[in-house]
Order: sequence, then C-alpha cells, then structure tokens
Amino acid sequence: MSNFSIAALICLNMRLLFRSFPVLFFLFTALAAAQYAQPSKGPVATPPFLVGETLTYEGKINKIINGIAVADLTFTVAKAPESENYLVKAAARSKGTLLKLFRFSFLQEFDSTIGTRDFRILKTIKHDVQKDRVRDSEAVFDYRQQRVTYIETDPKEPMRPPRTIASEIENNTTHDLISGLYSLRMMPLTVGKSFEIAVSDSGLVFNIPVKVTARERQKSIFGNVWCFRVEPVIFGPGRMIEKEGSMIVWITDDARRLPIRSQVNSPIGRIEIKLKTAKNLK
Repeated sequence: MSNFSIAALICLNMRLLFRSFPVLFFLFTALAAAQYAQPSKGPVATPPFLVGETLTYEGKINKIINGIAVADLTFTVAKAPESENYLVKAAARSKGTLLKLFRFSFLQEFDSTIGTRDFRILKTIKHDVQKDRVRDSEAVFDYRQQRVTYIETDPKEPMRPPRTIASEIENNTTHDLISGLYSLRMMPLTVGKSFEIAVSDSGLVFNIPVKVTARERQKSIFGNVWCFRVEPVIFGPGRMIEKEGSMIVWITDDARRLPIRSQVNSPIGRIEIKLKTAKNLK
C-alpha cells in the first residue's frame, strides 16, 4: 500500500473517530431528556456532575497497524460566561508516530452552551482543522421558531460566502453532539429497550434507532465493571454517517453512568475508544 493510500485511510478514520464518540454521548442524553425532563415547565433533576469534571479518552485504529494510538479526546464541563448556563468544551487532537510520519494532523474543538433549567442545547461553536483545511461554524437553536441554523465559514478565505443550513427541530428539548456528555447518567438503562431519537448535527436532523442489547463486564480504569452494551444505528444511507459500519458503546451500570468504551466497525478498520482518566467526579 502506498503512503498516499495509508494517509487517506487515516484521514477517513479520523473523521469517523471524532464524530462517533460525541454521537454516543448525545444519544443517551437526548433519550434521558425525552423521558425525564419537562421542557419549559421546570428544572431537570440534579445533575450528577460537578463544574470542572474532565473525561479523557484515547482513540486507536486497528487496520494498518494493530492498536496504534491516533487521538486524544477530552470533555470538560464549565460555566458559560456571564450566565448560569453550562459550557461543555470538547476537543480531539491527533497524536502518534504514524500521523507525524505521513504529515497528517487534525484538531476539532466544540463549545456547547447548554441551558441549566432544562439541559437543552442553546448554541454550538466548532473549530475544525484537518491538515491545511480549516472551518469555523456556529449552530444556534431557536426553540420559539423550532429551528436550528448552522453557519460555516472558512477563516482562510474571509470573502468566501458562508455555508448556511437551517432545519426544523420538532422537540422542545434538543441536543448537539456534545451536550449529552454528562446528563446521560440520569437515564436508567434496561436490556431489551429500544428507542428512536432525533439528533442535530451541522444543521441537519437525523432519526437514530438505539438498542440496549446486553449487560457485560468490561475492563476499565476502575477495574472490571458491569456495563450496558448499547448499539445506536448511525451508519448507512440517509443516516448520520453514510457509510457501512456499526457502533457499540459500553456504559457503566452504576450511579455514574460513565461511557468507558466505544467500538466503531467499518470497512476501513476498527476504531477503539477507551476512557483513560476521569477527574473531579461527583
């Protein structure tokens, strides 16, 4: 395989890598909100997290070289400036000898502003760098108009017209790909449950089926722990990622409901994402 082909495979895997795990966080948050939150009528349950909590994950690819580390993913909850809202900051950064060898790097940063009253997404700001390509974007969620408006710009070409997408949002409680990071722990999971929920990403809205398929023991930084095995359907025609593939996530069966592992299978390889550190847990 040529260096160009290997680099192309890495690039495609990297895009899947960062998109996949925030999707998992979102899925469970949206589901929790749909069952337990009362939009615009009262506050949600007491969040099971503290401001300052930080979760760090490592992503590895198994295709070209078995188990090579290619990215770090970090999620931190803070307070939004001059308000009582939450600001969840997420970042994915490339790493590893192979990426340096083929001169490929990426950085994706999300700032998600979330309302404290009903824990729904208000605004998402994203900075996306893939080697020489740079894109900045903002998604604003207007619940009165039931619309999300997404605007993407190229900071390297400020005179270039922005890309704009607007979509209807039918639910009063909506999330982006990051806003579910902590509220997922409020949801009770039961083997055999299945759901379909709406997900907003880059101005588009997708309906995603989710199934809780098993309860299994998994190795983690906390030792061997019982987890729920959950399988969202995000791959395929008309789905969030229009490629063949499958996804599994394991969430601890305890009060913390921490996502400790994710596995993404695709024709170009298997992506493994595991929790490496957890700080300032409640």
